[in-house]
Amino acid sequence: MDRTFQPPTPATVIVDFGLGNLFSVQKACAAVGLSTGITSCRRAVAEAKGIILPGVGAFGDAMRNLERLDLVGPLREAAAMGKPIIGICLGMQLLLSESEEFGRHRGLNLISGRVRKFDCPRSAHGKLKVPQVGWNTVHLPDGDGAAWIDSPLHTTDDGEAFYFVHSYYAEPANARDVLAATSYGDFEFCSAVRRENVVGFQFHPERSGPAGLRLYAAIAEFIGRYRASASSIEKGLYAA
Repeated sequence: MDRTFQPPTPATVIVDFGLGNLFSVQKACAAVGLSTGITSCRRAVAEAKGIILPGVGAFGDAMRNLERLDLVGPLREAAAMGKPIIGICLGMQLLLSESEEFGRHRGLNLISGRVRKFDCPRSAHGKLKVPQVGWNTVHLPDGDGAAWIDSPLHTTDDGEAFYFVHSYYAEPANARDVLAATSYGDFEFCSAVRRENVVGFQFHPERSGPAGLRLYAAIAEFIGRYRASASSIEKGLYAA
């Protein structure tokens, strides 16, 4: 019999696939009372009740790392079971179907759509630099005041500023999956996505001061709500 000690899986895990600002995310979670564990273990991700997927870097490298670690299946299964999944920056982009970054790469396909590169955004003063680096505001999609009510953005003001660092943006196939929009010069792009229990943010809340911490508190609330719902589903499956 295998008597190797297996520590219990934290209820909420931060996925380590080699391309994430893990400790700053964990520190922000701790600041709002959300206990997390950092892991690259397939079993831990499969057993977790809530998942945070932060990332920086290239889409193709990230997907190769997730595949090498055998984490693609557990992430897709978690989403299908209603477990809360939060993608941050590159982690948000990975939620989509595919990316055109340095070729064509398949994503997790939790939200239908494609990741595209900024195509010469301009301001009144001329062409803007890519990547976008710095503070920018997030807005309700199409002014829909109901869009944020039961999402992690429910404590965020329309037009609040967050910190961005990116050259690519998400383009969901379904407009209903756009949770927030941001303009970079003359170009408006999707800066947050949501499909039920799966949510992503293109910006870095952990680098966004008080507004970011307020968002992390709302993320903790969101994870707790969906975690309870997913647990009920699991109990039903085991009882069947």
